[in-house]
Amino acid sequence: MSTPTGQVSEQPDRAHPADGATAPVPGPPRRARRRMSRTRKTVLALVLALVLAAGSGTAWALDRFVIDHVEISDVAAYEAAQAAASGQGSSATTSSSSSDAVVTDTTYTSDDADISVSTVTTGTGDDTVTYYVADVTLSDATVLHSAFANNEFGTNITETTSDIASDVGAVFAVNGDYYGFRDTGIVIRNGVVYRDEGAREGLAFYRDGTVKVYDETTTDAEALLADGVWNTLSFGPAIVEDGEVVDGIDQVEVDTNFGNHSIQGEQPRTAIGVIDDNHLVFVVVDGRSPGYSKGVTMTGLADIMAGLGVTTAYNIDGGGSSTMVFDGSLVNDPLGKGQERGTSDILYIAG
Repeated sequence: MSTPTGQVSEQPDRAHPADGATAPVPGPPRRARRRMSRTRKTVLALVLALVLAAGSGTAWALDRFVIDHVEISDVAAYEAAQAAASGQGSSATTSSSSSDAVVTDTTYTSDDADISVSTVTTGTGDDTVTYYVADVTLSDATVLHSAFANNEFGTNITETTSDIASDVGAVFAVNGDYYGFRDTGIVIRNGVVYRDEGAREGLAFYRDGTVKVYDETTTDAEALLADGVWNTLSFGPAIVEDGEVVDGIDQVEVDTNFGNHSIQGEQPRTAIGVIDDNHLVFVVVDGRSPGYSKGVTMTGLADIMAGLGVTTAYNIDGGGSSTMVFDGSLVNDPLGKGQERGTSDILYIAG
């Protein structure tokens, strides 16, 4: 893979952060993590009960941003039913060629997908930036799937990218748009409509392999589905269009609700870029960890994507959510702590 202009080193070993970084620390076993998650939810429910008497404002905030609200309790079954009703068959499929796949530390090759993961480090000292690039070529656009935390759809439902990836047998995954933080946006996943509340600039993946930035407020989910949309993301903004960095992106606010007013400054980030039909690049930039990776501005992220030769690039959820998983292992080092934050959804390729 070619290296963007100005990069000083490319590290093939995805398992080890740059010099000076904190090595990832193995977390508790997955079953134990889920027990802890259930315990936290029980505690949160008790806290909510206590604050209901203390004041409606605090109770509202907990209910809006913390407590789970499950709308669909078995997403896999729901998608299978929707696909059967439309006559398209189940979308919840795994790779048909997994038994013939060839996997190395940084590559995956099968009849369905070719994936190459590389590590790039620029700068020195506190100006060091470390990011991870996955160059992905698909045999068909529907090889790229989405999955929700705990196999549930709703708000405030979270699970780590690694755990969601393990649940669905993913060989590669990145965090999604954290749809569950908000109740707006158009959410189409694996050819199924989950939400139709147009609010911002979205990204649409079509079954024919094309990917387009679009205005959610000028269309609706059924029209997109009829046009062949397979997946959508609702975050943004678009950071590269027609191969050029978009002006003014460092001043964009994705949401103006409590808790997510700005995505400005040097931050950990995740982005998706389009090189050609069924040829994508996924970039995860680590940040907030001086000496390992300070993060990048939105324009800095756009410069990275443009340097990779994309025609279109789109920003998705970042910060502690920015995560890449390959062949069952965490590729990046979130916040320099080797510890993932829960998210509501992932994009993935099945192994």
